[in-house]
Amino acid sequence: MFRSRTLTNFAKLALSRPAPQRSPCLAAAVSYLSPPLARCASSAAARILVERAVEKAEAATTAAATANAAKAAASLTATSSSNVNNHTSSSAPEPKQSNASGELHLPDVSMDAREVSVGWDSKTWSKFHNVWLRDHCRCPECFHQVTKQRLVDTFTIRPDLHPTNIESRPEGLRVTWPASPAPHVSTYPWHWLRVNSYHPVFEKPKFPKVLWGSGIAKDPPTVPYEEIMQDDIGVWRWLKRIHRFGFCFVSGVPATTEATEALIRRIAFLRETHYGQFWEFTSDAGRGDTAYTTMALGAHTDGTYYTDPIGLQFLHMLSHTDGSGGASLLVDGFYVASLVKELYPSAFDVLRRTRIASHAAGEENVMYRTGTNGRGSGFPIIGTLEREDGSAGEVVQIRYNNDDRSALNLHPDQVEEWYAALRQWYKTLTSADSEYWVQLAPGTVMAFDNQRVLHGRSAFTGRRHMCGAYMGRDDWRSRLEVLSERYGKPIVPPGLDERLLLPSSSTIAGDATDQEHTAGYANRTWSGRI
Repeated sequence: MFRSRTLTNFAKLALSRPAPQRSPCLAAAVSYLSPPLARCASSAAARILVERAVEKAEAATTAAATANAAKAAASLTATSSSNVNNHTSSSAPEPKQSNASGELHLPDVSMDAREVSVGWDSKTWSKFHNVWLRDHCRCPECFHQVTKQRLVDTFTIRPDLHPTNIESRPEGLRVTWPASPAPHVSTYPWHWLRVNSYHPVFEKPKFPKVLWGSGIAKDPPTVPYEEIMQDDIGVWRWLKRIHRFGFCFVSGVPATTEATEALIRRIAFLRETHYGQFWEFTSDAGRGDTAYTTMALGAHTDGTYYTDPIGLQFLHMLSHTDGSGGASLLVDGFYVASLVKELYPSAFDVLRRTRIASHAAGEENVMYRTGTNGRGSGFPIIGTLEREDGSAGEVVQIRYNNDDRSALNLHPDQVEEWYAALRQWYKTLTSADSEYWVQLAPGTVMAFDNQRVLHGRSAFTGRRHMCGAYMGRDDWRSRLEVLSERYGKPIVPPGLDERLLLPSSSTIAGDATDQEHTAGYANRTWSGRI
């Protein structure tokens, strides 16, 4: 009982913070519930419990959040006439703060011959080059409000251009540009400026992914088939779970190829490869891939031999007769990467830096291969973003299929260290803590992010009738972005007063409201990211 109350308190604390600051709260809960694994990627079971608590708390606070947003809008309107600050000099006044009564104070602004400065608080300033601001004008003359495409002619902007006047207004930074041939006025919403600040770069609002291990078997993410087929809110919930966990089951699916394909196409169109578009298959030794045999398959990702690997993969076992076995294996590659980084940092660095080639050449008219440019080409097993200092940032992709690996072409000094790192990867990948085994049955579709979650199976006997498909990463991410903009909750970039938020700014973090935004397509803001 005490632990349950503590978990709820952690969830409430997490919700009181902007999305990027929720991770420490979740980590604290995980540390409390599962101390042995807290320093690594956490116990999957503990982390899932925390996530469920956060979702329930979000649902309970939706009404309050809506009321606060209405009050904020009223406050913004009331203060709009008294908070317009004009600046035509190069001085940089001290930014104003919200006072104890909650009165809104706008960011302070100043300018010089090269840049415009925006003071978010007494210690935080962003600087924007004049040429950058003019090039990024968001008025209807410079940025198409429906197609979201640029209309401004970048090459007519003078390099020495500077504003004649700047103002801090409730709707944003207002800049007046000199006649060329006529004066031009640009307004940059505060939310948009904060999200796109490059000097300095601020943390972007996002919802952390849930890393999991074998403990996820206690409560795997699942969405009912009827919910997805009913409306787009169901599709949104499905995709959010795939984004968060890397996979999601769909229950209650009719055990037919027609129903399965219709379900998958609720997201987007399918990706056609040399295996076809929508596949229906049994074990067939005539096909040039071990996936079509009855053999056991270790954890791997598909399409490592493509420069653009598979995005989502869908599998549905329609029947299994006259035999047994064939349990499905899922492993969270991001979880494994986090463990390797924590326990074997040098191995992690080798696996993220070393590029290796892969191929598919098992059929008569097929020869796909990455790494065709010799040494140093191909792709690493662990794909990461890179920080300015060259160190590893966030893990963003896993490419691993030891069966499809081509001949290594490494520098002699790299060979032994790479094999040593590969052994540490394999040891962590195949540990009991990492592997989630599940016996699929007709009626359950398994969808997973192939660039994060590795899959495999145990050997089987008898005849299995399967169907499935691939989908491009860009396509399912686009669908998620569109639905999140339509149904998601507004987000506030860290450090920005929520009363300065764009009218329609949402995120995949929202999970508490099904109310569709009434704003038209032209009013979509994409959280200020374009």
